[in-house]
Amino acid sequence: MFEYPEGATPINEDDRGGLLIPHISTMEELNEWEQRNITDAYSWLDRTRRKDYLTEPFIRTLHENMFGKVWRWAGDYRRSEKNIGVDWTQIPIYLRQLLDDVRYWIDHKTYPPDEIATRFHHRLVQIHLFPNGNGRHARVMTDVLLEKVLDQEPFSWGSGNLLEEGDVRAEYIHALRSADANDYGPLLYLVRR
Repeated sequence: MFEYPEGATPINEDDRGGLLIPHISTMEELNEWEQRNITDAYSWLDRTRRKDYLTEPFIRTLHENMFGKVWRWAGDYRRSEKNIGVDWTQIPIYLRQLLDDVRYWIDHKTYPPDEIATRFHHRLVQIHLFPNGNGRHARVMTDVLLEKVLDQEPFSWGSGNLLEEGDVRAEYIHALRSADANDYGPLLYLVRR
């Protein structure tokens, strides 16, 4: 049914059963419907005046707002293993540890703001909270961290299309893999290019 670009996490049959729009049959159609929903989520973000951005409920609510008109399970953690991510039963533990780490980094000025956001993004992608939309969710959540918590400009994310195969996506995947090896240089460069 769907053809996935390099580095994308395929949607398994159980997760695909949560599709709310049954006539979607191609990745292009899915991306179009999801992008409409994400546009609505940006409007929601503009209207929201919260203080709990670095919390599990906010992170889940953001995913639900980004994908809830397309997927029944939007905002719910994945319940299966994927080609990336921690053991699905450990997601809440890893997320809690990440949020604690980010609060510590901010409070103690452990890293500059861009590096805090880059490390946060990488770890959020690495945990892989949801059945689908993790990269997009992690990028939006990272921009929320930058704008609403760190009072910084959002990232440019390489100023290209990260959904479709191409040079920018390949560079992004390479940068994430470098971060897996604790080399954040390529990701720090890409996010502000």
